[in-house]
Amino acid sequence: MNNAVIRRGLVLTGTIGLVGVLGAGVASAHVTANVLGSQPQQGGYGAITIRVPNEEENAGTVKLELDFKPEYAISSVRYQPIPGWTAEVTKTPLPAPVKNGKNLDVTEAVTKIVFTAQPGTKIGPGESQYQDFAITAGALPAVDELVLPAIQTYDNGAVVSWDQVAADGAPEPEHPAPSVELAAASGDGHSHHATTTAAATEAAAPASDDTARWLGGAGLVVGALGLGVGAGAVLRGRKASK
Repeated sequence: MNNAVIRRGLVLTGTIGLVGVLGAGVASAHVTANVLGSQPQQGGYGAITIRVPNEEENAGTVKLELDFKPEYAISSVRYQPIPGWTAEVTKTPLPAPVKNGKNLDVTEAVTKIVFTAQPGTKIGPGESQYQDFAITAGALPAVDELVLPAIQTYDNGAVVSWDQVAADGAPEPEHPAPSVELAAASGDGHSHHATTTAAATEAAAPASDDTARWLGGAGLVVGALGLGVGAGAVLRGRKASK
């Protein structure tokens, strides 16, 4: 048997498998905003899910604050009730009227919504749990990207602000703000006025989670291919030595 061929096959298998393992851990969990159904349009209404993963080993998440910029002039935000959590929407009078996505004057806009866990409820400690917070909002502003800074509070008093916006061409910041891309207005005066359901909420998966799963799956596939290549090399070596 050709030992050099065997060594090359084993090295190739190990290298490809290592790439798959490392790739599976590239993506980290962030608070993300995800669209339910069609992409929301400027001037319309959109259903959005904020997915909040827990990242503290010894503490659970007990509050989420989602902020809306006053200049967005969003006049309506509704939320899907979650057992064990309360929600409060805050509307603030604006110093001067602001044009919303429908080019109408808004004098009072939604500036935040706060979800608070009741006693005995939380997103559990460690990295195995998350919670979806589903909302609808509108009329959406005439911007390409809706940025929704979030504040995550843990039961040990720790607070994490997800409010950083990456500059063009720069790498993703450590604590990126949840954001949603908005499509141009269709001209019919309506966006897809979505109804949020539990089933739709379960179906919504964040980009970061998708990335982690794809990378993990790709790692397994590539690792399996590496095993096949290594085994083929060994068989060819046996045949050559006969």
